[in-house]
Amino acid sequence: MSGGLYSMEKKDFDKTLDLTKVSPYGDTMNDGKVQVSFTLPVEDNEKGVEAAKILAKNMGIENPSVVCHKELYKGFTFFVVYGSLKYTVDYTQIHVETVDVETMSMKEVDEYIKENIKEKVVVVGASTGTDAHTVGIDAIMNMKGYAGHYGLERYEMIEAYNLGSQVPNEEFVKKAIELNAKVLLVSQTVTQKNIHIKNLTHLVELLEAEGIREKIVLICGGPRITHELAKELGYDAGFGPGKYADDVATFAVSEIVNRNLI
Repeated sequence: MSGGLYSMEKKDFDKTLDLTKVSPYGDTMNDGKVQVSFTLPVEDNEKGVEAAKILAKNMGIENPSVVCHKELYKGFTFFVVYGSLKYTVDYTQIHVETVDVETMSMKEVDEYIKENIKEKVVVVGASTGTDAHTVGIDAIMNMKGYAGHYGLERYEMIEAYNLGSQVPNEEFVKKAIELNAKVLLVSQTVTQKNIHIKNLTHLVELLEAEGIREKIVLICGGPRITHELAKELGYDAGFGPGKYADDVATFAVSEIVNRNLI
């Protein structure tokens, strides 16, 4: 019985894929199935459920079903909606600017520095401005690193200084000059009202005013950071979720050599 069901499913499975009209995949190809969740400032009742359905339809979701709804607090309800998205995307026309380097291991980075830079690379990192979150910068800088990727403090040929959180941009720049840093790492987790954009832009302005922007490798990272955004703001690279110390280290030391910042 189970074998027959498997055969039937395999036979009925739609393998048609048009990269010019890519749609979400749920049970079968091109079915457009999606699940979204959101909170509305309404009561958890039939009217609230209908409001969630209407909102989902306005998002382009067809035949939405509210599969979960729960009161978070009086007058606020959390909804989970399931349905089919009517929109598609032309995957063939998408261009994303990315950091184009082949990531080296910690050992390979150390050897690269010994052969091409011939001295330890000073790296200063911090969560600057009002940002009190250190998870991101710690994952890159601290010796133990994250998810099996050792942090920069463990690298033999990198001298890493983690200044922590809520570091004013002025203090960050002052420390970079004091330590003669070649690489500056900025982590931004708090992004409400685009405060990360203002803070990152301010740092670039300070570095330019001090006349050292072109003498260092400037990198930023965080949940809403992309390489494209970083370049637009005047940074050399941007790293978002899923990137580790070895990715950052590889780009940094390669950039130092490519730009002859030795």
